[in-house]
Amino acid sequence: MVGAARSRDEFAAPVGDVARRILGDTLLVDGVGGVIVEVERYQEDDPASHSFGGRRARAEVMFGPPGHLYIYRSYGVHWCLNLVCEPEGVGSALLIRALEPTHGVDVMSERRGRERDLCSGPGRLCQALNVDGSLNGVSLGGRVQVLARSRRPRIVSGPRVGITKAVARPWRLAIAGSPHCSRPRVKGAS
Repeated sequence: MVGAARSRDEFAAPVGDVARRILGDTLLVDGVGGVIVEVERYQEDDPASHSFGGRRARAEVMFGPPGHLYIYRSYGVHWCLNLVCEPEGVGSALLIRALEPTHGVDVMSERRGRERDLCSGPGRLCQALNVDGSLNGVSLGGRVQVLARSRRPRIVSGPRVGITKAVARPWRLAIAGSPHCSRPRVKGAS
């Protein structure tokens, strides 16, 4: 069951706490989306983070107010959707890696040109939700909502993927047993 929309203020907490809090929540972009089943955490003291080393134009949104979207292009190919966390001035965000599709599945299938693996991986997720750079800096509450979950899922953690620095940090979190996580799956995610 889906609850009320989370306020932007709820994202002002430490990024690790927010990561555990939003797994199982529902992310919607223009009413299309699903249950958040996998995230990766990034923060200022993390050499793999865009915020590492201080403010720069590319990652300026990460230092802005919490509860905003940080959208960037990965390797010039795929868009990635992140939720800014912690108080303004602290550069941290959560990469949304995978969703279990629940809202507008037909729309997502049409956008992706397939019915399988609609939102398993950040690039697929953004394509299914029609997310691109035009949403960078947009705040939660209008077109984009995170709806609180009604029960707490069991969470597993493991190393992040697709990066070359600080890979071993267990900052990739997933709902245990979810078949919708991206590959390679976090051990215990199914």
